[in-house]
This record gives sequence, C-alpha cells and structure tokens, in this order.
Amino acid sequence: EIIRIPGYTEDEKVNIALRYLLPKQLKANGLRKDELAMPEATLRDLIRYYTREAGVRGLEREIAKICRKVVRDNVEAGKKQTVTIEPDALEDYSGVKKFQYGLAEDVNRIGQVTGLAWTQVGGELLTIECALTRGKGRVIKTGSLGDVMQESIQAALTVVRSRAAGLGISDDFHEKHDLHIHVPEGATPKDGPSAGVGMCTALVSALTQIPVRADVAMTGEITL
Repeated sequence: EIIRIPGYTEDEKVNIALRYLLPKQLKANGLRKDELAMPEATLRDLIRYYTREAGVRGLEREIAKICRKVVRDNVEAGKKQTVTIEPDALEDYSGVKKFQYGLAEDVNRIGQVTGLAWTQVGGELLTIECALTRGKGRVIKTGSLGDVMQESIQAALTVVRSRAAGLGISDDFHEKHDLHIHVPEGATPKDGPSAGVGMCTALVSALTQIPVRADVAMTGEITL
C-alpha cells in the first residue's frame, strides 16, 4: 500500500524558513541576526521562482547560498554591514529565475492554449501547443505525455472530426495534414484527463486559424 504524504503549502514553507531555515543558515555561516534580513515577500519569491518541490531542502540550499554571498560581500567590504534583501534584489543573490509562476502569455496565438494542471507542489499553468503541417494525417504527440493524456488527444481529435462541419473545418482535414501537439517542459512527465478541453481548443484553433485568448485558462476532461 502506498501512503501519500502531502507536501508543504507555500505559507507553511514561509513559516519554516522564517523560524528554522534562516536562523540555522545564519548561524552556520557566522552571521548575526541583525546582519541579514529576508522579508516574507522575499521568501515567497524564493519559493515561487527558485524552487519547485514538496519539501524545503531546495529552499534551504537557496538561503544558504544567499548567506554565503552576504559573507563574501562583508569580507570584500572589510566590514560587517546590515543587508535586507527585498524581492527586486533577489536576482543579485540567487541569479536568474529558474521557474515561472502564474504567468500566462501576453499575446493571443493560433493553436496555443493556457491550461490548468495539478502537481504535488500546487497548481500550475500549463501551455498546450498545436501546429498544422502538410502531411497524411499523422498525429505527433510530444512533451513527456502519459497514456491518459495521449488518450485525451485522441478523444479531442474525434470530437473535432465529428463536428468539423459545424466548426467550419473541412471534413477531410485529417487526410491532408499532420497535427503536432506539444506540451512544453518536455523533461517533466505529464498525465491525466483534465487537459482534454485544452487539447480540443488547441486543435480547433490550429485548424480554423483563430487565435485563442491568452488570458483565459481552462481545465476539464473531454468526452465524445
């Protein structure tokens, strides 16, 4: 029997960082409490843009890295100084953001849909892309998609074919074109039926050349 243990919420991670991780790393790196301050907003950005995990090990590593850089700056300056790291200064210590958080595309694009996904570390925006090329009806699926998600693509394709006339799509589109459906972040496995409505919308958009609104996200299983 598999016992599933839920990960920490963002609020829990912030509290763990403030109460335990930051004091621990300050002590480990020889810093006093008044030498480095990280407001709650900074810790939230650190969690959102630099870690993606159920626990807090990655968060502790990021805090440790910041502490080491503060120590280095103190040594180079020849004196100890009080440093308060605000969210807009985080990149100076942690580098370029590793992850996007809650950001959708700005431009409406043909064949591109914003979906919603569930992960062990919270909700995510999921981009679904569909491209149409001349061919003989192949359906190409990429992006580390699981069996259920691939079945969702097949169901979406059947829905589009069965309603082609009503959607203003040629009945024989599947005989003259190849369809390529891709879900970015190919190294991350994805599965589940809830992307079906997004897959269907991406297909219709690519076949009708009508852009999809980028500020609308969708989730839900598609049925025949």
